[in-house]
Amino acid sequence: MSAAELDALLGDAWDDRNPVGYQAILAADERREMLAAGERVLDEYGLNAEFVPVAYGGRWDRADRLAEVLRTVWRRDPCLGLGYGFSSLIASVNIWTTGDEEQRRNTAGLLLANRRIAAAFHELAHGNDFANAECVARPDGGGWLLSGRKEIVTNLRRAEAMVLFARTGAAGSRGHSQFLVQRDDLLAAGMRDLPRFHSSGMRGVQLGGVEFDGCPIPGAALIGEPGQGIEVALRSYQVTRSVGAAMFSGPLETALRLAIRCSLDRRLYGGAAADLPYVRAMIARAYADLLAIETFSAVVLRALHLAPESMAVYAPAAKYLTARILLDAFGDLRAVLGARSYLRQGPYGMFQKLARDIAPATFAHISLTAALVTLLPQLPRLARRSWPAGPAATPSLFALGGDLPALSLDRLSAGMPRQDGIIGALAEIADEGADDPVRRFAARYAEELRALRDGCAALGPADLAIDASPAAFALADRYTVVLAAASLLAVWRHGGERLDEAMLLGALDRLTERLGGPPVLTPAEREETERRLFEQAVARHLDGRALGLFPLSA
Repeated sequence: MSAAELDALLGDAWDDRNPVGYQAILAADERREMLAAGERVLDEYGLNAEFVPVAYGGRWDRADRLAEVLRTVWRRDPCLGLGYGFSSLIASVNIWTTGDEEQRRNTAGLLLANRRIAAAFHELAHGNDFANAECVARPDGGGWLLSGRKEIVTNLRRAEAMVLFARTGAAGSRGHSQFLVQRDDLLAAGMRDLPRFHSSGMRGVQLGGVEFDGCPIPGAALIGEPGQGIEVALRSYQVTRSVGAAMFSGPLETALRLAIRCSLDRRLYGGAAADLPYVRAMIARAYADLLAIETFSAVVLRALHLAPESMAVYAPAAKYLTARILLDAFGDLRAVLGARSYLRQGPYGMFQKLARDIAPATFAHISLTAALVTLLPQLPRLARRSWPAGPAATPSLFALGGDLPALSLDRLSAGMPRQDGIIGALAEIADEGADDPVRRFAARYAEELRALRDGCAALGPADLAIDASPAAFALADRYTVVLAAASLLAVWRHGGERLDEAMLLGALDRLTERLGGPPVLTPAEREETERRLFEQAVARHLDGRALGLFPLSA
């Protein structure tokens, strides 16, 4: 099975007769329901097999392929992407990284039978602060007794099993554990479902809660060792944050198509809206944002295979920056659609649904602030030991679509990486010294890196946690921009056939705006770049081609 086959099963999104087309998706959203016809299509395709390693009978062998398939679902309907698929991936990765053989076989059996697994981590009182989660599991003979609550958990009532995060010791980094439990074993033994939580975005996703009162679970439910819960989560998040970052281009591509279609159809001032320079610029810039997300996330996905020791930095950086880019791009596209961007029906009704759906997608699972907090303690060490003269990553990291070694989840580490190979690649490019727009961008980012190095090296212990100063958070934010720009430049240098010059310059120009300061491109260069990007985006849309870097693979 492939992303192209899945796309064919989903059919023409614009066909009102298609049970998984945009009109059917909007109708299900109005009813606050998951699209049943869409779930049947994903059952037929066997989407859950994408979350199961090949060794256990599934199709998961490459992180970029997994992201491509999920991006295909999210391009059609983020509710299906989260409510059918991504929530089970979030839960099951903990089993693949740390579970024993029986837990892995049981998890594979559930998923391959089109069943669901919920990730029961969240508590309203603590949000992403898992170190202070209060749901407790106390030893009881050879098993455990659960007490407490879990809230806003995707698919909790619909899942046959859950990966549950509970306190098993004193609060802190070694005070929590994870458990794989079967829902049927809990229902009659001290578990009570809470009313559904309704949301403004992802309205079809079933968000549940549960309360435990001395609920027994077997000792074999423990994942790994007692006290490993946070460590397991940090390692697993390196996978799901990376894949999640790549998925974000799916809804952005659909929103961009809607904006292009509207700009071509809408008549203003005696012509098409697409004739207006402002409209053309907004579309070109959103297209550049799409290219930045796809390039940066593709490099990070390859790093899961080629540089897993660096994922404690790269994964949260990708989650944070791609989400920020996504939100800003939707803001630009809203200006193109105008009042139509708020309509809940009609030819552009999908835009308002996508805009609502992507908002919780950027803070659910792990918030953007939490992603920066994960980065902060890593930055001083990298600044002193790796920037800017550390070794560059292997060129194969930037050869998008190239061969990859097998994914070794056991090589992921919750510890601090010693090197930053993507930044090392930036230093090499900046030293090449030609006078053209690409090298001017490289020089600008090399200068930014030197300032970033000095600022991060000076961070003290008080600036490495949630109560860090705004200036420290700003440094972490700027690091993610430099990392993305370095990824783009290295892809251009080592595998640039996917990126033409307009794509590269447009994406770098958009990233550079996030840093402030004078622009790198002259007004004439920016105008020409945006003209080419607009024409490319429109041509691809009219031809039915992918707007991003990756045509669906067969």
